[in-house]
Amino acid sequence: MQELATWVEASTLAAALRGPGYLYMLVNTAHILGLSLMIGAIVPLDLRLVGIIRGPDIRVIGPFLSRAAGAGLLLILLTGPALWSVNAVEYLDNTAFLWKMLLVALGIATIVIQHAGHGWRQTIITGRITLTTRVIAATSLLIWLSTLLAGRWIGFL
Repeated sequence: MQELATWVEASTLAAALRGPGYLYMLVNTAHILGLSLMIGAIVPLDLRLVGIIRGPDIRVIGPFLSRAAGAGLLLILLTGPALWSVNAVEYLDNTAFLWKMLLVALGIATIVIQHAGHGWRQTIITGRITLTTRVIAATSLLIWLSTLLAGRWIGFL
């Protein structure tokens, strides 16, 4: 992994991001925009699925919030590796970064499990939220908020 990080850090993209200009700022801003969009959609969706928020019909807000979170995640996945490339070797030694990567993988796994399962489709069709769907949503909420915390923690180690 160290060899890959060294190669990535020496890439043209990493050099451009470290160079003068606004490229790093723009990529970082896009990453934060993706994070805001994803967390801003996942938190209310999961809170609604868990039952903490009662209100808008899940059949109406569920698909919209799910797509918004997906768009945010896509933006994060496109910009995150570019930001990592700037200090790839150093990040591999950062415990918070490693935790963040593990949590991102777990978060994506919860998305796949939720959307592949029968419960999500049933919820969107009928408006009835199964216990399994609620448990996965609670797990998702915990994982994504932990990911956010780990991401902020990176700068303090």
